[in-house]
Amino acid sequence: MKKTAVFTILILGIIFTITATSCKKNEVAIPIPTLYDSLGGTTLVADPKASGSSIEKGRLLIRSIIDSTIFIIAADTALNGHFTVLLSEVGSNNLTGFMALSKNLTDFVAVATGAKDYSYGGKSMTAAHNPSQNSRMNGKADNGDFNAFETDLVAGAAKNAVTTSNPALVSVAKLVETLRTQVVQN
Repeated sequence: MKKTAVFTILILGIIFTITATSCKKNEVAIPIPTLYDSLGGTTLVADPKASGSSIEKGRLLIRSIIDSTIFIIAADTALNGHFTVLLSEVGSNNLTGFMALSKNLTDFVAVATGAKDYSYGGKSMTAAHNPSQNSRMNGKADNGDFNAFETDLVAGAAKNAVTTSNPALVSVAKLVETLRTQVVQN
């Protein structure tokens, strides 16, 4: 009887091991949502700036907020002095610099929030905000400039129906704050 009990336990152990191993192999990993997903993710929608084209919903929201923020900064006397090259171009109906800035910032934020289909190829935040490394910048930013930028970013989000209580905006704000030491160089 003892041999039978030991044999039965051994067989049950082998069956359990085989069953547990095969279950693990067949498990489907559930992807963890990213911040990009909470901003709209990869669902394709019509691109309002390119008739007949699609854009990921997350990227569209990010681009819309970025573009609104750029226009708010252009009117913000606390910040617009840093962007005289861009403002001069736009004033001459040359949108090349604006479009490049919009794309770079949209790529940067999309990647930083977890987008998989994009990459950021622009300058580091330190180089982008240092006039000796970026001839398009007029002067180094200080903490007051950074605070004004954060205020303008929130206003840009509000223009796109994203309120300050939106958890995704709160997360993006935390992400932006981590860049303060790279942007502020005074």
